[in-house]
Amino acid sequence: MKSLKFLAMSILVGSMLVFATACSGDEGSTGSEETDNNEQTEDGQLQGEVNIDGSSTVFPIMEAVSEEFAVEYSDVKAPVGVSGSGGGFEKFTVGETDLSNASRPIKDEEKATAEENEIEFTEFKLAFDGLSVVVNKENDWIEQVTVDELKKLWIEDGNAKKWSDINSDWPEEEIKYFSPGTDSGTYDYFDEVILDEEPIVKDATLAEDDNVIVQGVQSDKNAIGYFGYAYYLENKDTLKVVPVVNPDTGEAVEPNNDTIENGEYAPLSRPLFTYVNNASIKDKKQVYEYVKFTLNNAGDLAEEVGYVRLPEEEYTTQLETLEGLK
Repeated sequence: MKSLKFLAMSILVGSMLVFATACSGDEGSTGSEETDNNEQTEDGQLQGEVNIDGSSTVFPIMEAVSEEFAVEYSDVKAPVGVSGSGGGFEKFTVGETDLSNASRPIKDEEKATAEENEIEFTEFKLAFDGLSVVVNKENDWIEQVTVDELKKLWIEDGNAKKWSDINSDWPEEEIKYFSPGTDSGTYDYFDEVILDEEPIVKDATLAEDDNVIVQGVQSDKNAIGYFGYAYYLENKDTLKVVPVVNPDTGEAVEPNNDTIENGEYAPLSRPLFTYVNNASIKDKKQVYEYVKFTLNNAGDLAEEVGYVRLPEEEYTTQLETLEGLK
């Protein structure tokens, strides 16, 4: 009997030890998962993810930031999505992303959605851009364009348009249009300053990917399109940029670093942004370090990919704002 009691006791103790070990293992697993999401590995290396989406125009800057950031923080994953400014804000305002890149300011209705979802955010400027109007390299008739001509070109009027409908000196050939998609901040900006919120020509090819616009204009002598300055610079050997007449001075101005920064390239110069979820700054060290890295390097990297840096004091002021969010 004694031996049976001893055997039963041994089984009970053994079961308790297995249960305790299992519980201990579960607790360790949970701690590891939390570390993977946010903080640091056992050797002190920062790790986790930074969720980023938004503007295709801002994409070249943030892609460069993520590549450089990975050199210093190899255990942090920061891929950059490209769903357009509007598409990015749809995710950002419901808490799906940490950063939302935009080539236009956030709209009132997007702010309202963020407020409904208790998303507090901060806007940071990254660089300047000059929205560039481009035509096919073989186009030898258009040397400059006025704002009024851009309106005639791009606003829907119920007719298929020929170049000669805009300017009698231009050929009687039907125009082919390539534009950013309606989720794009570039489209929104063009809509505001050129279209006056009138409908865009119905036969325009709309694309969230600016490379589609590049290829479309490259492939047709009668094509016209527009996108961010960096995409023109990247393809300047195969595209022709059209100087835009400044409405105030009457001078035709080509987009370049100087004319974009000093505002001569009007009305198509604009700032580029990233919006940051304040909670992500407080709760995720990798997000704070990523944004800090961005502001410290945005000027150099923006110029490397074809945009125009802000005055240095603007980056300094924004770094101080970031510190206040911790």
